[in-house]
Amino acid sequence: MKKRMRKRIVTDLYYALKDGSGKTRLSALIMGYGQLARKQIAKGSLYLLTELAFIAYMLFFGGRYIGHLFSGNLGTQLAGERWNEELQVFEKITGDNSFLILLYGVVSLAVVAGFLVIWAMNLKGNYENDLRIREGRALSTFAEDMRSLLDERFHITLLTLPLLGLVVFTVMPLIFMALIAFTNYDYAHMPPGKLFDWVGVKNFVEMFSFSGGGTGFAFVFLRVLVWTFIWAFFATFSNYFLGLFVALLIHRKGIRLKGFWRTLFVIVIAVPQFVTLLLMQKILDGDGILNALLGTRILWLTDQRWLSLLPRVMIILVNIWIGMPYTLLMCSGILMNIPTEYYEAATIDGAGPVRIFFKITLPYMMQVTAPYLITQFVGNINNFNVIWLLTGGGPVDNVHYGGGTQAQATDLLVTWLYRLTTDQNPRYNVASVIGIVIFVISAALSLVTYHRAAAKGEETFQ
Repeated sequence: MKKRMRKRIVTDLYYALKDGSGKTRLSALIMGYGQLARKQIAKGSLYLLTELAFIAYMLFFGGRYIGHLFSGNLGTQLAGERWNEELQVFEKITGDNSFLILLYGVVSLAVVAGFLVIWAMNLKGNYENDLRIREGRALSTFAEDMRSLLDERFHITLLTLPLLGLVVFTVMPLIFMALIAFTNYDYAHMPPGKLFDWVGVKNFVEMFSFSGGGTGFAFVFLRVLVWTFIWAFFATFSNYFLGLFVALLIHRKGIRLKGFWRTLFVIVIAVPQFVTLLLMQKILDGDGILNALLGTRILWLTDQRWLSLLPRVMIILVNIWIGMPYTLLMCSGILMNIPTEYYEAATIDGAGPVRIFFKITLPYMMQVTAPYLITQFVGNINNFNVIWLLTGGGPVDNVHYGGGTQAQATDLLVTWLYRLTTDQNPRYNVASVIGIVIFVISAALSLVTYHRAAAKGEETFQ
């Protein structure tokens, strides 16, 4: 559909330039000319003012930043002081700021893209005027266009502001972050005192090149990636199936005080997650409450043996405690709405409880909760709070996570990225590479699994 839409837009612009009147063609250079020539003063004036504002913006601000993006450098003049021989004083030199040059360059590219959209609307609107004149119909007035935006084209009015918000707060930061991955922006190139510049795919080569021994970036990245997927799998499906199991127990006939049992789990949800995590961190500390009660000195969250197996297991168990109640309540609601006819028909056919569960209950639950599972799995890949508040990504394991990579034993990709940007020697370029990897993984998993879930259809469980 998107491909057909793009093709249609290109086709409309082609015919506007090929078959349009002279006024329409001239509007490709002087926006709004066709409308102004046909007495559509308000619309034509808006298009013309937009073009004039764009030209002024590019001449006095945006043009030089876009030029920097494509010139091969992100600044040449360092900030500092220069001795003025004539005045016998030091003069402060503002210098270039590579960060601002890149940021304003991205903003200017977004402005160019927005202008091209408005330019295409201008050309298309003029061509529609040509068609109206050829068919003997009256041209639309500004008032009619405004009423149209509140009636049949009301969706455009409603979606314009959210679309702008998406571009400003999501698309532009993503583009900026992706461009950082192709620079040498780190602690040795921190503006304004120093400049950073383009380095091509050097950061990707460093990240994915298996050199420098077992603690090179590629080896550490692989370990962190594997642990990220292991964590996401167990954090998602342990919560899901344990929550479903408890929901089934409460839902069984003969169980009393069902509302009371569900309320107990609601109380767990009522406590803010970060409070629970900080409390569990204190309980599981080497000098914490649990060791005091057991009379032991077990390092629940800092043991480095067996690739820090114990801290990883404890993270998953704590996550079950804070995450399972959500699944339990969701599954309880779904179980109450499974048609009883399915169970009655299965019982008549002689199916036992186990067969009924695997043929009716579980497929129905999986079909209904597929979007939830996908969202939870992707969310757990980026689950910063649980890891950071329990272990801070630790324990430190220089044997498997050294080599200046700044990664630690229980770090996920997202916590490793955070550490790379907040350390006293930050490496924003490498963190940006990891950010791109996280985005690609999350987007690919979401698209593929959503597509597969939708393709199965709602009748799969029958």
